[in-house]
Amino acid sequence: MFKRGIRNILLTPFLIWAGLFIFVPLIFIVWYGVTDEAGNFSLLNMGLILQHGFWDALELSVALALISTVVCLLLAYPLCLILTERERDNTTIISLLFILPLWMNSLLSTMAWQTILEGNGIINQLMRLLSLPDLQMINTPGAIVLGMVYNFLPYMVLPLFISLSKIDKSILEAAQDLGASAWQTFWRVILPLTIPGAVSGITMVFIPALTTFVISALLGGGKLLLIGNIIEQEFTFQYDWHVGCALSVILMVFIVLNMLLTTTFDPLKEEAQ
Repeated sequence: MFKRGIRNILLTPFLIWAGLFIFVPLIFIVWYGVTDEAGNFSLLNMGLILQHGFWDALELSVALALISTVVCLLLAYPLCLILTERERDNTTIISLLFILPLWMNSLLSTMAWQTILEGNGIINQLMRLLSLPDLQMINTPGAIVLGMVYNFLPYMVLPLFISLSKIDKSILEAAQDLGASAWQTFWRVILPLTIPGAVSGITMVFIPALTTFVISALLGGGKLLLIGNIIEQEFTFQYDWHVGCALSVILMVFIVLNMLLTTTFDPLKEEAQ
């Protein structure tokens, strides 16, 4: 009873913080999203997502977020496999190089990529030195995907690395002793054991990639509008909070779906079973 009282006291600051900065803003977002300017209940603002411009932006956002997530997953697996096989000292240095972007302001790193990819950027200057034609990289979907992968790859590496580091080496040795090839060992042993980490990484990459607007604004040049850019414009330029909140509620549906998917593959849940 005494321990429970102490626990409740320690939880009080977090509950107050969560209520003020998480639940209250969410309630206001949902309220503005399902009401009109007169305060009456209406789903017309949410219905705007079916309009041509909004729907195209949502489709493009989902497509680029999925591509970025898949690319991060394909890059993270071999990287994490290499890290788990190296000695601790080398692993620390290599891990630091990939975690370093987390310590840097994402706006500054995205602006750096804008400088690299623009018409007079480093890449095109190198192409001119080699007497090769310039590459049109800025203001393209590829540039946005590159920015997303650069900014969000560490969020895929960390959970995957933790999952891989927990695999008992004797299990991999047993698979090799039974004649399994490297690909068979990965597909039948490593992949099933690291699914919880992969799902966590997918969630941590997909959600910010879906909702980002800074990366697309800088590397897309305003020519490619994602749903995050439209929401930002509704708040800052159109001053239409009802439409902006309605579109935000739709994005929240994707976030909830990702949370449900993560819960399904929760490693703690699997260990409890």
